[in-house]
Amino acid sequence: GHEWNSVTKDWDEVEVKVVLAYPDIYEVGMSNLGLMILYDILNREGGVLAERVYAPWIDMEKAMRRAGIPLYSLESRRSLAEFDIIGFSLQYELNYTNVLNMLDLAGLAPLAAERGDADPLIIGGGSCTYNAEPVADFFDLLVIGEGEEVLLELVRAYREFRVSGPSTTLRTSCGLRVTKGDFLREAAKIEGIYVPSLYDVRYHDDGTVAAVEALVPEAKARVRKCTVGTLPPAPTRLVVPYIEVIHDRAMIEIQRGCTQGCRFCQAGFI
Repeated sequence: GHEWNSVTKDWDEVEVKVVLAYPDIYEVGMSNLGLMILYDILNREGGVLAERVYAPWIDMEKAMRRAGIPLYSLESRRSLAEFDIIGFSLQYELNYTNVLNMLDLAGLAPLAAERGDADPLIIGGGSCTYNAEPVADFFDLLVIGEGEEVLLELVRAYREFRVSGPSTTLRTSCGLRVTKGDFLREAAKIEGIYVPSLYDVRYHDDGTVAAVEALVPEAKARVRKCTVGTLPPAPTRLVVPYIEVIHDRAMIEIQRGCTQGCRFCQAGFI
């Protein structure tokens, strides 16, 4: 934490607190440009703060569990359970178990059905969400497609719903909170948002999907991926780590995707 260009906002002065979680160690996660883009976009938004958290290495995890220290963000050192939204970047299927381990280390139930209104909203995004069902039970919602615009729309909707929501809002130690179920129904209206709890998914005996049925009017029969028409401005103040990371260099995105369509690679198909 406290690296060059990291952003620390006044916790008590913002309305929505987001922590961006990368389910791998710091050296890997700090090389991910997508997370840095979202970090920059959210911290430019008034009334919103975005902080970061990465999976601790095995020895650190053991020490944290032994001392009873919950997983916390780098910027404010606050427990993940204190945030409004925890957003996981899902880039590789092999990281899925790290997501569950991070939730457990934060003192949060892995299954969405076992978490309550007082718990943070757990969301997922990234290339793996194009095949969302393997992790659907663990997330309150998933962002399908490119996240820059839809994440900002989601956070703005959360802020608006929290401030002027219905009388069913709850008050917790984190302040005024809207009931999760009410907000999820509103969020499902946003293009590119998949809310697993609002669908009934049935499977064949071999595990493939047999049918998907929307349970409420707000849930779209088919969730379409969100795309951005033009690339957002490149972050000009990238967070500079104090240690060597796997891609130890500045990154600039000049294009997105690939036109080649090699069968072993996602980039040409999503």
